[in-house]
Amino acid sequence: MGGDNHGDRVSTAPEKFIALTPELHHYIVEHCSGHDLLRQIEERTARMGEIAIMQSAPEQAALITVLVGAIGARQALEIGTFTGYGAIAIARALPEEGRLVTCEASEEYAEIARRHFAEAGLEERIELALGPALETLRGLPAGEFDFAYIDADKIGYPDYYEQALRLLRTDGLMMLDNVLLSGEVLDPGRDAARVMAELNDRIAADERVEATMLGISDGITLARKR
Repeated sequence: MGGDNHGDRVSTAPEKFIALTPELHHYIVEHCSGHDLLRQIEERTARMGEIAIMQSAPEQAALITVLVGAIGARQALEIGTFTGYGAIAIARALPEEGRLVTCEASEEYAEIARRHFAEAGLEERIELALGPALETLRGLPAGEFDFAYIDADKIGYPDYYEQALRLLRTDGLMMLDNVLLSGEVLDPGRDAARVMAELNDRIAADERVEATMLGISDGITLARKR
């Protein structure tokens, strides 16, 4: 983080990680707090085919709900709604008077998400902004959000990161999904992998935040605004 040359960092601590088998991953998911509607959304989204990979993982949704509740968030932001799975995980942890602004560019996905919000009884707590996310973000006031979740087009991540950082209050928390990009960040070839690898390096050295990267699902970064 601030001032460190993360690229030259060598740990002398013993390695304390394991490779997840499908069976062990299933065990982890079984031991996360769940929600019946979220399980139903998982099943519905799976029927959409390959595009279902865009949905956050169950253990990630559980972590989001825990974190949003733990920091006492009242105002939250999501970039990339898809079918509303992540938005519901966030909104469930907000107080009744809390608000989530979630950004979605696709009318098709937005309509699916709205139905899920209504089914969850959370439509009054969630404001879905349809259209290019950057336009929405640039129109929001700085420093008003407690939590921000980025899970959208990877090429746009650097801009989303800067806007989310502007919108977060001091000590606000940001979560970025897919920061490992299926391992491609180790040897980035395509543009999305290169952009993600460069952003990962930037966040690790960004003195405006304290950050950690976790090997959950496709990798997440948590960044607390200083």
